[in-house]
Amino acid sequence: MGWKSLDDMELNGKRVLLRVDINVPVENGKVTDATRIERIAPTVADILAKGGQPILIAHFGRPKGQVVSELSLSVCLSELETTFGQPVTLVETLEAAEAGTLPAGIVLLENIRFHTGEEANDASFAARLAALGDVFCNDAFSAAHRAHASTTSLAKLLPSCAGRLMQAELTALEAALSTPKRPVGAVVGGAKVSTKIDLLLNLVGKLDVLVIGGGMANTFLGAMGASLGSSLQEEDLHDTARDILKQAESIGCKVILPVDGRVSRAFAAGAEYEMVMLNADTKLEDGQMILDAGDAATALIVKEFKALKTLIWNGPLGAFEIEPFDQATMASAKA
Repeated sequence: MGWKSLDDMELNGKRVLLRVDINVPVENGKVTDATRIERIAPTVADILAKGGQPILIAHFGRPKGQVVSELSLSVCLSELETTFGQPVTLVETLEAAEAGTLPAGIVLLENIRFHTGEEANDASFAARLAALGDVFCNDAFSAAHRAHASTTSLAKLLPSCAGRLMQAELTALEAALSTPKRPVGAVVGGAKVSTKIDLLLNLVGKLDVLVIGGGMANTFLGAMGASLGSSLQEEDLHDTARDILKQAESIGCKVILPVDGRVSRAFAAGAEYEMVMLNADTKLEDGQMILDAGDAATALIVKEFKALKTLIWNGPLGAFEIEPFDQATMASAKA
C-alpha cells in the first residue's frame, strides 16, 4: 500500500484540509439526494475524534472560475449539519479564511471552483490553500483523477492521507487490479472523456472488457462517424477516442459501446423519448439528445457482466439523476 490513511496521521490540534465531493443534486433550493454527504461522515467523525478540525474543500457545479450565487455551497449547509449532528460554518471567501483565525468546529470553504486557480492547478493558489491547514486528507475519490489545486497540488504541499471513503475505494481497486480474478471488466461512464482520459488509458491495459457509457460514449460514437444531433460530446477528443479504441484492439481489450439509446428532445424528468439504434451510421436531428443507453445495449452489458469474475465501475451509463434516463444504469447495476 503506497498511501497513508487517517490511522497513520497525528491530528490532535491540527487543521485538516479535507477535500470532499458533495456535488449533490438540488431542486428548488433543496438537496434531493444526500448520499455523497452521508458517505463523508465517517471521515469527518474520525478527524474530530482524533482532535483535528475538519476544513472542508468542495466544488459544486461548473462555475468556471466565476462567483455564481446559484452554485454556492450554502445550499448544502443544512444537510451537512443534519448528517454530522453539529454546526458547520461556511466561509464565503478565501480572503476571509486567510484574514484571521478560522471559526472553531467544522468549516466549509465556499465553492472552490469559484477560483480560476483551482482547475488551472495554479501553484500560488494551491499555496494559499495549503497555508490554511496542517494536514491534507483527500476523501473525494470521484474528483481525485483531476489535476486540480485542491487535489494534486495540496497532496504535494502538506502531509497527506486518504479519508475513509477514499481508503475503501483504493483498497478495492488494489484488490481488483493487482491480482484480479479474470476475466476482469470495467464500466467507465459519465459526461466527458476529458475528465477520464488517464483512467481510460490506464485501464485498457489491465482489462478484458471495457464498457463505455454516458456522454463519454457519444464522443466515441462521434469519432466513429455518427452524427449525434445535440447530444453531449467532445468533438475535439475524437482523435483521442480513436486512439483508445486502437489501443484496446491491439491488446485484446473488448470495448462495449451502446448499440441503442434513449433519445429525447428534452433533458427533463418524465421527458418523452424514442429508442434509436446507435452505430457509425447514426444520424440524429438537431435538438435530439442521447440521454441513456437503450434496452439492447443494457442487455448486452448485462450479458458481459455475467461472464466476468471482477468488475470495476466508475460513472453512470446515462443521465441517471432523472427518470426515465436512469434505466440502463439501474438495470445494469442490479444484474
